[in-house]
Amino acid sequence: MSSSTPTLAQGVGTGAGASGTPFLSVRDLKVHFPTPDGVVKATDGLSFGLERGRTLGIVGESGSGKSVSSSTILGLHRGSRAMVSGEILLDGTDLLSLSDEEMRLRRGREVSMIFQDPLSAMHPYYTVGNQIAEAYRVHNDVNRKQARARAIEMLDRVGIPQPDRRVDDYPHQYSGGMRQRAMIAMGLINDPGLLIADEPTTALDVTVQAQILDLLQDLQKEFNSAIVIITHDLGVVAEMADEVLVMYAGRCVEYGPTKQILTNPEMPYTWGLLSSVPDVTGDTDARLVPIPGNPPSLLNPPTGCAFHPRCTYRDKVPGSLCTTDLPELTPAKSGGFHVRRCHLPDPAAVYAEEVVPEMQADMTGEPIEETEK
Repeated sequence: MSSSTPTLAQGVGTGAGASGTPFLSVRDLKVHFPTPDGVVKATDGLSFGLERGRTLGIVGESGSGKSVSSSTILGLHRGSRAMVSGEILLDGTDLLSLSDEEMRLRRGREVSMIFQDPLSAMHPYYTVGNQIAEAYRVHNDVNRKQARARAIEMLDRVGIPQPDRRVDDYPHQYSGGMRQRAMIAMGLINDPGLLIADEPTTALDVTVQAQILDLLQDLQKEFNSAIVIITHDLGVVAEMADEVLVMYAGRCVEYGPTKQILTNPEMPYTWGLLSSVPDVTGDTDARLVPIPGNPPSLLNPPTGCAFHPRCTYRDKVPGSLCTTDLPELTPAKSGGFHVRRCHLPDPAAVYAEEVVPEMQADMTGEPIEETEK
């Protein structure tokens, strides 16, 4: 992990290192999809940044805008009806200002993505080796033999056994873990500076998950890549990420160093995510505490704080701020570049005095008195 860390003074969620200029800088990104029923605001004013050699974990429920924001970085919404605005600066170049051809030349070489489902992401009619070699030939002046040799080399580096033989197999002949490794090989074959991993451990058993995460960390050290990892698994975040971005209803609701987010969160939605995670050291009969309600419709999101209909702590906020005013990202009590979007006057105190005792009671399986918050 890099020793350089961003500060709030350099901008909320910029991820800028000592140079003050992050390798990846997303500024006020809005991705809206017009539909017959109205405009779906999949991402609404998102800003974050990331330096090379560091990992950003993006977490949140399905429909919070995680994958949409990352696929926009790759320019995958070009040619669609999506309305995209803001800036996506990669090494100083605004990707949104590039032509389709210029973006195509950068996609795969400078920024690459590991998709959530490798079986559907890879073409079933072509061998794994052909698909990896094609990704290399698009960006390099090499012949088929050279590209095949490079594909074998990458399969070997990601741990595929007998790569010189398995290079001619089709995706369905690979196990789930091997397909994920092949996708990583395809994503890294051109040594990109930015790698986006969308749920890279989904549907894999825990042993293979650990191997995939170790592989990503080893390759990051080798290539000094910046990694954005999208996941629902807070265990993956704790293992991989230097910084965490919590998304809800298309916006950032909390951002900061991983340790601070996981130990001193200051946004009720983050508290809910942490309370929903089972504790392997706790009582096996202990209950999980789900977040009440459902994620909001991005077609017609709630007014004010989008989380207020599900928040059990909104009565601690004076007046009707939660329902009328969108909270700004403000510095958290823990300091540094930890910021949160919440109207609670002192969320750190509420977390320590109410949330933590409830979580501890749930982990031991002891009943707690239901109170009206």
